[in-house]
Amino acid sequence: MTEQKRTDIDWEDLRFFAALARHRSLSAAARALKVNHATVARRISALELGLGAQLFERRPDGYVLTAQGQSIAAETAAMASAASAIRDRVVSPEGPGGRVRLTTIRSVADLLLAPHLGQILDGLSGIELEILTDVRVHSLAHREADVALRLGRPKDSDLTGKRVATITHGFYASAAMAARWRAGEAVPLIGFDLDSEQLIAEARWLETHYADHSYSVRSGSTITQAVAAANGMGVVMLQRFQAREYPSLVEIDFGAVMPGRELWMLAPSGLMGVPRVSAIWERLAILFAGLDDL
Repeated sequence: MTEQKRTDIDWEDLRFFAALARHRSLSAAARALKVNHATVARRISALELGLGAQLFERRPDGYVLTAQGQSIAAETAAMASAASAIRDRVVSPEGPGGRVRLTTIRSVADLLLAPHLGQILDGLSGIELEILTDVRVHSLAHREADVALRLGRPKDSDLTGKRVATITHGFYASAAMAARWRAGEAVPLIGFDLDSEQLIAEARWLETHYADHSYSVRSGSTITQAVAAANGMGVVMLQRFQAREYPSLVEIDFGAVMPGRELWMLAPSGLMGVPRVSAIWERLAILFAGLDDL
């Protein structure tokens, strides 16, 4: 007998679909859902059978949405968001709980957030804070993240935004390299590898303003750049809060420096009433209000 498409849809299957669409691998989706990967595979197969459509392409690098899958991804993400919001708007006696996904650049995560995690999470034992720092910009609209710390004024009117800091830059060198520069000697720059130019505003700015200058070292890692400068390899442009991590570096008046960039805290407006999100938002606002000279 040929199996017929179901006329109803199991909402639980859609929850599994939303997780796999977000994480793109059975194992990652299983960890997020706290089940085993076989359960995820079984649920996805049941949903595809019920809808009579293939929703994912199984590729060596993960699960990729088909055109049919993409056509329902926004709705399932909205359903997952609504279910999460319903659950989280009711605060338990122990306080707000659940996972908050925060996306930002690595330097902010490593140097501004990580040292203050105790302050951010103090008294919020029910909240699991997941910090995302990969190069890809995670979408707040598609609920890939709940809160973002992003450089630059936001353009999306559907987001609640708060400017929390201005990130400034300077040129730095070792004491010996700084002395050579002040003596009028030509010294090399340390900058980004050329592939970084498409991803990092600092890389684009340097290539625009110092394209003809000689470079001794190029790297997509600002840590590598800073360490190279501290070891006398050249002059590096760093965010000032990054440079403070390397006491042997000296700021020099090398030339035009990248203008300050506003750091904005953003979240979907619909999540601001969710206790776990509003709690992290408020703690981050307090943290940045107390940070000077970024």
